Amino acid sequence: MKQSFYPKLAWTGIRKNKRLYTPYILTCIGMVIMFYIMSFLSTSDVLQSMPGGDTMQAMLDLGCGVIGFFALIFLFYTNSFLIRRRKKEIGLYNILGMGKWNLAGVLFWETVMIAGISLASGLLFGIVFSKIAELGMVNILGSQVTFTLSLEPKAIVQVLALFAVIFTLILLNNLRQIHLSNPIELLHSENAGEKKPKANWILALMGFLILSAAYYLAVTIEDPISTMVWFFVAVIMVITATYLLFIAGSIAVCKLLQKNKRYYYKTNHFVSVSSMIYRMKRNGAGLASICILCTMVLVMVSSTVCLYIGAEDSLRSRYPRNISLDSTASSMEGFVPEQVQAVKELTAKTVEDHGQTAENPLDYHVAAFAGYFHNGTFQTEPSSGTLITSAYQDMWQVFVVSLDDYNRLMGQEEQLEEGEALAYSTKSDFRENSVSIMGKNRITVKKFVPDFADNGIDSMQIVPSLYLFVPDVEQVVAPLEGEMDNYENPILTYHWFYGFDLNCADDAQILISNEIQEGLHQPIFSQGDFSISCESVAQERAGFYGLYGGLFFLGILLGIVFIFAAVLIIYYKQISEGYEDQSRFEIMQKVGMTRKEIKKSINSQVLTVFFLPLLAAGVHLAFAFPMLSKMLALFSLTNTTLLILVTVCCYLVFAVFYIFVYRITSRSYYTIVSGIQKEHAAK
Repeated sequence: MKQSFYPKLAWTGIRKNKRLYTPYILTCIGMVIMFYIMSFLSTSDVLQSMPGGDTMQAMLDLGCGVIGFFALIFLFYTNSFLIRRRKKEIGLYNILGMGKWNLAGVLFWETVMIAGISLASGLLFGIVFSKIAELGMVNILGSQVTFTLSLEPKAIVQVLALFAVIFTLILLNNLRQIHLSNPIELLHSENAGEKKPKANWILALMGFLILSAAYYLAVTIEDPISTMVWFFVAVIMVITATYLLFIAGSIAVCKLLQKNKRYYYKTNHFVSVSSMIYRMKRNGAGLASICILCTMVLVMVSSTVCLYIGAEDSLRSRYPRNISLDSTASSMEGFVPEQVQAVKELTAKTVEDHGQTAENPLDYHVAAFAGYFHNGTFQTEPSSGTLITSAYQDMWQVFVVSLDDYNRLMGQEEQLEEGEALAYSTKSDFRENSVSIMGKNRITVKKFVPDFADNGIDSMQIVPSLYLFVPDVEQVVAPLEGEMDNYENPILTYHWFYGFDLNCADDAQILISNEIQEGLHQPIFSQGDFSISCESVAQERAGFYGLYGGLFFLGILLGIVFIFAAVLIIYYKQISEGYEDQSRFEIMQKVGMTRKEIKKSINSQVLTVFFLPLLAAGVHLAFAFPMLSKMLALFSLTNTTLLILVTVCCYLVFAVFYIFVYRITSRSYYTIVSGIQKEHAAK
């Protein structure tokens, strides 16, 4: 047998089955494009040289691993549809005299051709689109744009290596299936459907209970720390429950529909329900996969888009003033008046030299410590026998501020007696009527105030913060004096926050910040235990947008990849079911069922199950919203209205796209089962 015979036969098989192979090849090309773009950007010298580029590239490195792992699993999954459809053809070749080595040759050349087309086209389009992606990233970082098209050899090598491994593993898996099957099994593989499953009410009930528990977790958890701890547990519970409900629950629903004689004994319902219940185990798993992918896309895109849109608000939460100075000392006496005055004179002179005016000044002292709140007392160590998860839920960052500073900054005239305090909390509600520190000096909370001037530290913490405004700071924190943590660092630190806004461009702000930072190297600022640092919003903006922009870009790319996956599963689900239903609908046509009735039956079947994943994804997203909003609060994003708006818009846009996919795939299903192709062929 000539060696050229195998490539010809392989190409003929791909061409004759283009309805199956075209979406698969396009998906392979899409995966190559996405992986190349991610790899290219993660190694791009252009991004690396930009402020914030290193942060963004760290995000993209993570994305490379995610896309590579997902490509391996998903291409294996979709290839199973192809090999199942081709087994009949391969079995016929086997009966006609081709041995398994010959069949292996055909499969080898099919894999080589698909890999060659995918890699060549994917790299070509990847190189073109990578420049567009790079321009988008440069725009996110606010840097200068260059229009030179460049190649990244390292990215090309990574693409070739990854997909060579993936296609090799797919080939070996296909050869294994052919080797373990005999010709008769291959010839009748399409007709070897699953046995009619029985309604498993126990699994359906388990799915309902697990999903209810996951939803309960999502809506009842109050503090962000608990959200972080339980989020992935809730995700696993939702995925498990979704598969149980779509597999076992869907069969149970079909059984109930069969018992409803008014519904079941109608032409369109009778055929669709009978067809669905015959293969619902596999159909349910596919629908569950679609639902999970849809939910992943919606959660990921809505959260990253919201983070990027709200990046400026988050930035100002971290840096409450354009220029922020943070001075630390081991005690209040450490803030020597001469040093404090020298800092103010230095900043005033620097600002004046640049022709600017300091606005909206921030100037106050705090005593800060982290403690575990249990039974009305802040302790520096968790209670004995407490689980780690419970200990983190009890942890707070506490800032003790003088009442004089509070009244001055907030324009109030509050009065307190000794042993009383005003309280303000962030990220989580604190509603205790009294607190003590280390079991001493119990303080009565006279009033909970609605707001206070942010200091930037709170936004860096994942734990909630509690501000206590008291007449005498040192008296309240005295029980913590001399306390050390496990690394022999002081538990209690004193801060002096000083900052102001500037009404000038970022470049001017950076110059002023740098000059202030240089001026702080004078000997007067290094005396005693006084230390001070200067930060500028303008200077930190690039790194901040590098992180949020990287998450945004990563969310969009991964969202596109997961959409590819969902669309391909939907398409192959419709095509495979169309071929399986074709013979049954041919019999129905012979006994008098019209094409109009066939189309009604198809619509009944598709509408019954096709939109379930979209509706279920919407329900998952709605119940996940409380958890999502609390997790985003850890990134200093507290704009709930923005999150609601972005989430609803993402769902509506995705629903429109989903309906479009439904229209296309249902048309393909109808074309197959109605036998239109056969009529055209006969003509």
